Amino acid sequence: MPMILIETSVAAGASNSNLVSGSAFEFARVRQLMSCGVVQSATGGFATITSGPDIIAEEFMAPILTTYPIIPDNMYFTDVMEQGDRLVIRYRNPTGGALTVRTLVQTSPI
Repeated sequence: MPMILIETSVAAGASNSNLVSGSAFEFARVRQLMSCGVVQSATGGFATITSGPDIIAEEFMAPILTTYPIIPDNMYFTDVMEQGDRLVIRYRNPTGGALTVRTLVQTSPI
């Protein structure tokens, strides 16, 4: 099962337009089921998740955790991605300090 594990530091007042940008699994190669978890190191940041034309989650405050998301407990988001769909996980940090964001994505062909 293909998996993306990414830890990203987002500076105070900054945004990251796609936490999974550059991953080999950012674009669906085949029709697949995608399951995703996003956590942050402290309160204050906001994430948005889209998959191709689908809005998976409007801007939300990610749970606070000092590890990667736990499977299955923190895998809140699921979508069927069609071949060629791009997974985009945006993150915005309006706080006065840097935040660490940990993202875990699992995909499985269907």
